[in-house]
Amino acid sequence: MMESLLIANRGEIARRIIRTAKSLGIRTIAVYSEADAGLPFVREADEAVAIGPPPARESYLSETRILDAARKTGAAAIHPGYGFLSENADFAEAVEKAGILWVGAPPAAIRAMGLKDAAKELMQAAGVPVTPGYLGPDQSEARLAAEADAIGYPVLIKAVAGGGGKGMRRVDRPRDFAELLASCRREAASAFGDDRVLIERYIANPRHIEVQVFADQHGNCVHLFERDCSLQRRHQKVIEEAPAPGLDAATRAAICEAAVKAARAVNYVGAGTIEFIADASQGLHPDRIWFMEMNTRLQVEHPVTEAVSGEDLVLWQLQVASGEPLPKSQDEITMNGWAFEARLYAENPAAGYLPSTGRLDHLSLPPTVRVDSGIEQGDEITAFYDPMIAKIIAHGPNREAALSKLAAACAGIEVWPVHSNAGLLARIAADPDFYAGRIDTGFLDRHGESLVAKEPDQTAIDRAATVLSKKVGDDPWSGLSGFRIAGPSDSRVRVRIDGHLYWGQSRPELETNTITIAETTVLFDAGNAWAIGLPDAGEIEARQGAGDGAILSPMPGLVISVEVTEGDRVAKGDRLLTVEAMKMEHSLRAPFDGLVGKLQVSTGARVSENQLVVTVMKGED
Repeated sequence: MMESLLIANRGEIARRIIRTAKSLGIRTIAVYSEADAGLPFVREADEAVAIGPPPARESYLSETRILDAARKTGAAAIHPGYGFLSENADFAEAVEKAGILWVGAPPAAIRAMGLKDAAKELMQAAGVPVTPGYLGPDQSEARLAAEADAIGYPVLIKAVAGGGGKGMRRVDRPRDFAELLASCRREAASAFGDDRVLIERYIANPRHIEVQVFADQHGNCVHLFERDCSLQRRHQKVIEEAPAPGLDAATRAAICEAAVKAARAVNYVGAGTIEFIADASQGLHPDRIWFMEMNTRLQVEHPVTEAVSGEDLVLWQLQVASGEPLPKSQDEITMNGWAFEARLYAENPAAGYLPSTGRLDHLSLPPTVRVDSGIEQGDEITAFYDPMIAKIIAHGPNREAALSKLAAACAGIEVWPVHSNAGLLARIAADPDFYAGRIDTGFLDRHGESLVAKEPDQTAIDRAATVLSKKVGDDPWSGLSGFRIAGPSDSRVRVRIDGHLYWGQSRPELETNTITIAETTVLFDAGNAWAIGLPDAGEIEARQGAGDGAILSPMPGLVISVEVTEGDRVAKGDRLLTVEAMKMEHSLRAPFDGLVGKLQVSTGARVSENQLVVTVMKGED
């Protein structure tokens, strides 16, 4: 086993790797950007090295700076985590050439599976079924549009070098193809440095099922069963589970066998995931499941596999990288119970899932389940990296028990003042369709509006304020019991008034906890957070410019394109400009028909949250 390990990553995955490495007595080395200097993973490592400014390309994507840190600290091995450089074959080769152990897939396997078109051709040759589509070298817009016409709409445009939901667009109509192709290419070039794409048939009722594989340097290759990652938003996974609901033994055996075959086809070593797309319109059957891609790294959702298998996958990675054989053979790997992972993000579902940034003045995560988090109360969510706050992992003897535990855990999350999707996660876990396993990748598109909690009206907020103004000594709450969905009764209310903390029983209209931060009273209810005294939804919309034509940037980010000039006539819904934040594009569109007024920004400009970027004037103006 290696004596020291540098983790070329950040946040929760860095903490996760540090935890297992320390249990083995391995000296751990963290690298961090200026923005992350105060985060827990930096403190928890045995040694930490600063590697540059906040932008990832100048820190976590800088091969030179990471290798310099490894040499400086005498690191025997490098673990890349996921994202960043984890699937960069050139970096893996550079690590090995420097005489440092690479805890990851072989560079040749990364290259073979890193480009979606080449990977599909390779899988076809190996006898693994692939999704119908166009994988050709002709990248002209005309050829791609013609292939889309031949496949039949809707189609999916996917970046050849893509992953993590980046560089992917669904196109429903031919007239939208050019615009979405351009957007997909921009995002792909920004995220992967490669703007090539492929076209696939869009599956109407798709299920995203992936198989965890593991191989060692001695020719052994096994699977640790499947995960269902169908619950997605904009191709980003939201809740994952293992095993996949509705998957019978024969179909499970078929896709797991195909996954091992795919890994062997590229002489794989280490942890990897073979992703499949399934047409679930008529149930799950082997002949309606196709290879989609391979992730040549550890997955974000690996904890659900750990929960049902009882194995530590990071431990397996370190053992395999050290030249040891796999800890278990295929017949020794068993599946126990059911597990879910919910991704807690800093985002506002009620505002179109816009990312939310700022200091976490208050953060309370559930103690009843496994929580993998990279941040703690008092830390800051910045615009430079993925907005994940934590992963909430629940395990139970069956799906119903695990889901009930997940729902209760998510309902108890408290985050302020940064927005989060905790309330959405709690509602999904309690949704009858999700509970029954009636899911596909379009679940949130169909159910999204009903799952997003609406802000209480001002009357309800005023009533809550009246209740909260009373002290326990007045005893207005005695004899009343509270209620929590999918959890034990909890009728207590925390009230802080004039610096004093009081406890009391909740009234029926206030089944929630409260805190006071900087003279703002915050009510927490089933994962949602409401501040007493907030303007109503109409006032918020007007402030953000939907009513008066003043278009404000909804988040801090980079202006990557401006589609209009001053004086242009635009129709409601026309795209005005695009802001990139947290590796995702967000289009700002005209709120009504009118003329473009003053443009406040240009391409390449950095903008802050609520900064005025452009105005649109109505005809009468």
